[in-house]
Amino acid sequence: MTRIRLVATGGTIASRRTGGGHRAIATGAELLRDVAVPDGCEVGVVDAATVGSFAWQWSDLLALVRHLGTAFSEGADGVVVTHGTDTMEEVAFLASLVHDDPRPVVFTGAQRALDHPGADGPANLTDALLVAVDPAARDRGVLVCFDGRAYPARGVTKVDTLGTRGFNAPGRGVALRVAGGRVRPLTPAARPMTVPIDTSVEALPRVDVVPLYVGADPVLLRAAVDAGARGLVLAAFGAGNANPALVDAVRECDLLVLVCSRVPSGPVTPLYTGGGGADLAEAGAVFGDDLSPWQGRMLLAAALAAAPDDPRPLLARWLGV
Repeated sequence: MTRIRLVATGGTIASRRTGGGHRAIATGAELLRDVAVPDGCEVGVVDAATVGSFAWQWSDLLALVRHLGTAFSEGADGVVVTHGTDTMEEVAFLASLVHDDPRPVVFTGAQRALDHPGADGPANLTDALLVAVDPAARDRGVLVCFDGRAYPARGVTKVDTLGTRGFNAPGRGVALRVAGGRVRPLTPAARPMTVPIDTSVEALPRVDVVPLYVGADPVLLRAAVDAGARGLVLAAFGAGNANPALVDAVRECDLLVLVCSRVPSGPVTPLYTGGGGADLAEAGAVFGDDLSPWQGRMLLAAALAAAPDDPRPLLARWLGV
């Protein structure tokens, strides 16, 4: 018997229409009612939360990570997490940074509410359970399963606000495909590097994302510093560019700055001067490969928690530089 733990957290998959709008209401047990559980699989349910993922805070995220650890310590062969799509790419990625176990964690959700006539949640949850019990999902860390596709947590992003094919992994692609009740691996299994953080805390160090846009000045960066940020992520132009004023602010801020791109696909690299990436590198910024700014924020916060005195070597190992 394969034992799967379903950790329900709310989101659209658990939402129904109310007088004031859609609201996460359904429990994990209710979600299972319309799902075909794989043969030879026993599903235990934990309701970790019943909220929209847009309302999550650090305490919710770290509590979820602790639920995952508890599930495996109690003998689960895999975990499925039902979660809101708005922040799934960030939450799944942080979970992947601490999930050091060959057994799979599979996130899924929905773009249509549970009481929608074309609800997509039951099919997504069915697929997620199939992935969680399949040997092909082992040694892949955390996966996001949506619309018949399972993506590694690193690189996955929400690509449509309402459409049922809500996720993709630009530049990286699909790890597993689910069709006809079968799981088909499309890439070799590769467990990602983890970051050893203390998940018993209520929050990780504050890291803010500073967006770049035409005419951006250092006001938002300095506000983040004044608010107590321990690190910063630039959602930079193109392959990792800013402007002269932002480069000067990075040089002066005395914080670790991770450069990511506002572009959906491709790595950042220090190519240009005149306020570009070459100047950011000279100012001490670290380049975040192809991580989105939102996943880069999670990595930097985890690195600061794990190595507060000098997270640069840890970041370099994780990013492979």
